[in-house]
Amino acid sequence: RSIGENIQLLVDRPDGCYCFRLHKDRVYYVSERILKVATSVPGDKLVALGTCFGKFTKTQKFRLHVTALDYLAPYAKYKVWVKPGAEQSFLYGNHVLKSGLGRITENTAQYQGVVVYSMADVPLGFGVAAKSTQDCRKVDPMAIVVFHQADIGEYVRHEDTLT
Repeated sequence: RSIGENIQLLVDRPDGCYCFRLHKDRVYYVSERILKVATSVPGDKLVALGTCFGKFTKTQKFRLHVTALDYLAPYAKYKVWVKPGAEQSFLYGNHVLKSGLGRITENTAQYQGVVVYSMADVPLGFGVAAKSTQDCRKVDPMAIVVFHQADIGEYVRHEDTLT
């Protein structure tokens, strides 16, 4: 939902072919070269393979992990920039309020997946637009405009469980 048809750019890269693989409810992004080497390891002994993009919950919903941010951010179709004062709040796991919204990509629909950036164009995490671009213009300053999904602060908060 965040990058749309740009997913093809992740698979066919100049440095080789990459693919997505499901292993123990987690989706990994891995080069085909490493995938061939990994076939010699039994599946029950394999801990991880490549970069974890996310996992399927027990209700079979897919949740993006922050480890996918560096790969998805350059291809994001919908982006949100937060003001410097709201960056820390987002990095602590809070939603983005209208008062902390710097900019938003035009024509962002409600419930669309977005990549959250600082005003200096540093990717901070993922979210879901709580309001469309048009609704953001006329909403109360304390209203939530982006629901938090994942952020780079998780590297510190959940370093023991991130794979």
